[in-house]
Amino acid sequence: MKNLWVICICLCCVFPLAQASIVIQQQKTLSPSEAFLIDGGWVEERDNITILHVSGSHYEMGFQHGYLLQEKVQQNIRAFLHYAQEYIPLSDLLAYWNISKPYVPPEYIQEIQGIADGANVSFNDIVISIMAVEYSDHGCYGIAAWGPATVDGQLYHARSFDLPSTIQDPVSGKYAHENTVLIVRNPDNGSASLCPAIAGSFHTGGGMNSQGVSLGIQICWSKDQTFEGNPYHFRVQEVLDTATTAEEALQILNTNRTHGFNFIVSQADPAVGFVLEQTANLTYIGTHNDTVESIQPFWAIEHVVRRTNVFLEPTIAAKQRTPYNPSGLIAFLKLLFFQKSNPFFAVYQLYQSVSKQINVTWGNLTLNNTMEVLQNGYRAEDFPLLRLIERLGKGTGMAEAWNQWVACPATGDMVFSFATHDQMAFKTQIHYVNLYDLLNESPP
Repeated sequence: MKNLWVICICLCCVFPLAQASIVIQQQKTLSPSEAFLIDGGWVEERDNITILHVSGSHYEMGFQHGYLLQEKVQQNIRAFLHYAQEYIPLSDLLAYWNISKPYVPPEYIQEIQGIADGANVSFNDIVISIMAVEYSDHGCYGIAAWGPATVDGQLYHARSFDLPSTIQDPVSGKYAHENTVLIVRNPDNGSASLCPAIAGSFHTGGGMNSQGVSLGIQICWSKDQTFEGNPYHFRVQEVLDTATTAEEALQILNTNRTHGFNFIVSQADPAVGFVLEQTANLTYIGTHNDTVESIQPFWAIEHVVRRTNVFLEPTIAAKQRTPYNPSGLIAFLKLLFFQKSNPFFAVYQLYQSVSKQINVTWGNLTLNNTMEVLQNGYRAEDFPLLRLIERLGKGTGMAEAWNQWVACPATGDMVFSFATHDQMAFKTQIHYVNLYDLLNESPP
């Protein structure tokens, strides 16, 4: 966890201790009054991939999620509680939630309650897990490419979701990244969406909706942060549920900010991608041809925007790291001796590796080879130092991809891969789905 220790000490004096519920929960049996809640929700298994369909009100979608995936949800919640308490008292995470809760739209609080009720876990354990992810060591990479960068001019949005591969349920031994799931979401009052996710979460920081809007998030550790805002989980979900344009998405993401994030936001028509860099008090919105994209050692790629976990805008970057250049000897030495608090050299290596793949394929990007760009960039065959960092950095979230995906929001097509027990997502089989085909399916 970054830059939180002073706040943690203060909060421990104010809020009562939360007790971890790292126990074996009982499987829930539906009562007659609850049976109707799962109407419109079902699970299908396709090529060893779990696809969860949810629909209805927010509470109903949450209940369907929790009930239909209850064993996976229970395993993941226990895994995150176990992981988090090694770094920070769970009471502090609950305290952060209590500060943030007034900024969370009430429908998402209802949905969390639905997951808790359906999976037979406690509400507090779920929100503690959410806050653990909110302030944990993400990696992640995001790309949007369109116009002359792609073979057909359509926009392709790519994302890798990276978290430590050591987050494990102490009861079952299951790793959280083994409980990945594709969520097809169809709310009563909102847009349908498709999100590669993990059981117990709405999403894993991105996806696409039926309005042609896509987004992905990369956490960016920063000294400029607050708990008095809406955690990114709910801002991302609000974008997928309600945004009809990239402009609307950017406005949602920039409201009630909390701490450091990079977002890639795109829309299908007209095709365009944006970068949003933000901390609690600073923000930058730009696209491929803004001067910020070419501040050395970074470089712009025409009609492509991409980000890892470093800010490019200098004023915002100053809230994250010194010196500005994450590629130099000083950055390397800081990584060598202070890996957890200074990961920026490693992150820049990943920026370079994926960017090189984009440059090679520019002008011919499609759904398939944009996925190849992402996966080959993570394999880092031309970057032996990055491969060494990846091996030595196990458990840090560095290039530990739980899922990778590319979406074409104009058509609803998505290609994705999920991590397995011992292989990250850039080394596993890819799968194809279409949002609109999934929405037209009926329960078995």
